Amino acid sequence: MKVAVMQPYLFPYLGYFQLVHATDVFVFADDVNFIKRGFINRNKILVQNKEQYFTVPCNKASQNKLINEIQISTQSKGYPENILQTIRQAYTKAPFFTDVFPIIESIFHSGIDNIATLASTSVKSISNYLEINVDFKYSSESFSHTRGQERSMRLLNITKELGSDSYVNPKGGDVLYDKDFFKKQGINLNFLIPEIPPYNQFNNDFIPSLSIIDIIMFNSIEETKLLLNNYRLV
Repeated sequence: MKVAVMQPYLFPYLGYFQLVHATDVFVFADDVNFIKRGFINRNKILVQNKEQYFTVPCNKASQNKLINEIQISTQSKGYPENILQTIRQAYTKAPFFTDVFPIIESIFHSGIDNIATLASTSVKSISNYLEINVDFKYSSESFSHTRGQERSMRLLNITKELGSDSYVNPKGGDVLYDKDFFKKQGINLNFLIPEIPPYNQFNNDFIPSLSIIDIIMFNSIEETKLLLNNYRLV
C-alpha cells in the first residue's frame, strides 16, 4: 500500500493526479500553513492561446494561517460566475466541454466557503470522473495528533499509522526528504517524476503544466488515463 500527503490544490495539474493515481491512500495536508501565490486557491488555464490564472478570492489569506482556516470571499463581486464564465468562454469549443463543464460548475456552485474544502473537493470530483480509486483522508481529521512534528517524522508516522511501509512524494521533495533516513525508519520513499507529452490544444503550440481542466477538456477519460500512467518512481 502506497501513501502520499499533499496540500489540497485547486484543480491541480496532471502531475498531482498522477500522484493520486500512484497511491492507495492520499492525505490532504489541510492543517499546514497556507501558501500565497501557490496553487491552493488558483490555477492556470488556456485563454486565447495563452496561459491565464483564475483565482478564488479569500478573506485575509496569510501564510501565518493554516489552509483550513482560510475562508473564501463568497460575497466578492462576480464570484464564482466570473471564473465559470472565463472557463466557459475558453473551452466551449473543446471536444469534451459538455462532459466536463457541469462538474466544474457544480463544484463552484456547491456553497463551499473554505478553500481547503473547495480545493480538495476539486481533486476528489475529478478523480471520481477519471475513475481513480483511492482512499482520501484529511490530516486535520485523521492525524491531528501529529501536527507540530518535524516534517519528515510526521510523514513517517502517518505512513506507519496507515499500516504502510511505502511513501510517495513529488520529485521536488528530494531536496527535503532523505531516502536513507526513511529507510532506517522502515519506510520506502519514492519520488514521482511526471512525464506529460504534448496533446492537441485547438491545434496551437502546446502549453504545458496547465490545470487538469485543460487536459480533460481536450482528452477523453480513456486518453487521460493513459496520461495518468505516464510517470516514473525513483
